Amino acid sequence: MGLIIRGEKDEHAVLCSKDKTYDMKIADTSNMLLFVPGCKTPEELKADQASCNIIHSQIAGFSKNYWELRRCRPKLKKLRKLLMEDPYEGPDSRKDQASTFSKYTTEDLLNLIQASEEEILHQLQVIDACKIEGYWRILDFDYEMKLLNHVTQLIDSESWPLSKVPLCACLEELGSLEPREMIEHILLSYGRKYVDDGEVFFEMHEDKICRAIAQMLLQNAVKFNLSEFEEVWQQSVPEGMTTRLDQLQGLALVDKSSRPETIFLLKVEDLPEENQERFNSLFGIREKWTEVDITPYIQDLCAEKQTVGALLTKYARSSMLNGVKVYNSRRPIS
Repeated sequence: MGLIIRGEKDEHAVLCSKDKTYDMKIADTSNMLLFVPGCKTPEELKADQASCNIIHSQIAGFSKNYWELRRCRPKLKKLRKLLMEDPYEGPDSRKDQASTFSKYTTEDLLNLIQASEEEILHQLQVIDACKIEGYWRILDFDYEMKLLNHVTQLIDSESWPLSKVPLCACLEELGSLEPREMIEHILLSYGRKYVDDGEVFFEMHEDKICRAIAQMLLQNAVKFNLSEFEEVWQQSVPEGMTTRLDQLQGLALVDKSSRPETIFLLKVEDLPEENQERFNSLFGIREKWTEVDITPYIQDLCAEKQTVGALLTKYARSSMLNGVKVYNSRRPIS
């Protein structure tokens, strides 16, 4: 198993295997550790006691401490931040041609991100990054919506079922408008690829498409009247799709205390990566949270086998408000 230590000068080093990330911490031991070249363990010595000889060994060094490893969450927020420095706006974008920002290969990202290779590649898939001319890029949101709109309009005009959208026909019809690899990328981002009778089809993800359209509607408003938003949102999604507020977990927050009720954009990826900073940020936005409301914003902080309840016990204080359990900060929020 290959192991590598990752981290820049201003970062706390982590140790990465092929698929996991570990925090490194120096621990002391009361037993002195001796380094003996060519040393054999009892298991490696022959079982025949008669042939045993006393060997005089040279001690090359000693230590009173060792590195203690603890499995930790990969530090992936930086990945999105780096790729968002220069989002891809399409093949005709003058900005892209004149850009002075760095572009990143897989090798570059392995050197910059404190996570294992498998965790990085998985996260690139999660954030819908794509490779363009050998570099990983994230699509500019407006360009992404333009591509998605092309696809949904074609689905509507051809009366295709959302569960069976043909790749070849999409590329044929839309290839003159956008690069074919971009059309396929948007289908991969918003659908599940499968093969039926030798032909490639996509089953479109209704929840993800509804979520993207909600983001488009919310991104230009500080707050939106909830009932008006729900009406406009339903009208904006492709025919046959149904919008639901639970599709917006980790993207938008409903304020039930205001009259009328409002909704506003609050993306989990925009919040701090460290636990205490995340809770400080959330309690700065809202003093008291129900578990249902706060869960989408903290569940990614859960370590292996850790629950949301355990996180809330550590970083928040619970109380009852009108018969409902709510959580507020354990420390004053400035």
